[in-house]
Amino acid sequence: MASLTALRWLRGTMLTKTSALRTSAESEPMNSTTSVTSGCLRKIAVARFTRTLGTLLSSGVPMLEAMNITAFTSGNAVVENAILSVRKAVETGRTVVDPLRESGVFPNMVVQMVGVGEHTGGLDTMLGKVADFYEDEVDVAVADLLAAMEPMIILFLGLVVGGIVISMYLPLFSLIGKLAG
Repeated sequence: MASLTALRWLRGTMLTKTSALRTSAESEPMNSTTSVTSGCLRKIAVARFTRTLGTLLSSGVPMLEAMNITAFTSGNAVVENAILSVRKAVETGRTVVDPLRESGVFPNMVVQMVGVGEHTGGLDTMLGKVADFYEDEVDVAVADLLAAMEPMIILFLGLVVGGIVISMYLPLFSLIGKLAG
C-alpha cells in the first residue's frame, strides 16, 4: 500500500507528462513503452479498476452502477472512457469481456481473467485476484525504480557534501597561504 501512495505522489508530480500521454493515448491507449513510469501508472490504473469493481460487486452493488462508480474513481481519462464504453455495451446486453478486449486499454491477462470470472459466476473473486497480482507488480516496479534512482541520489549527495567541504576549506587555505607568505 505504501508503494501505491508513493506512486500516487509520483503521478501527481508528473501531471503534465501524463496529460501529454492522455492526448497521445487517444490513438494508442496507454502505451507503456513511452517511459518507465507509464508502465507503473498503467499497472496502478488496472489495480485500481479491478479492486474497485471487485469490491463493489462483492458488496452487492449492481453491475452497471458499479461500473459507473469505477469509471469515475479510476483517476485516468483513458481508463474512464474505456470503462464507460464497456458499461454502455453491457447495458445493451453484451458480456463484459468483449468490449473490454475491444477497448485495447487493459492487458490480455485482465481480459481473460474477467472472462473466466464472468463464466464461472465469481467475477468479484477473480477481480480481487487480478488486483492482488497488479498491486504486487506495482510494488516490484516501485522497488526497481527506487533501486535505479539510488546511485543518482548518492552521487548528488556526494556532490553537495563535497561542495560544502570545499566552500568551508577554501577560505581557510587562502588564509593559511596569506599568513605563511
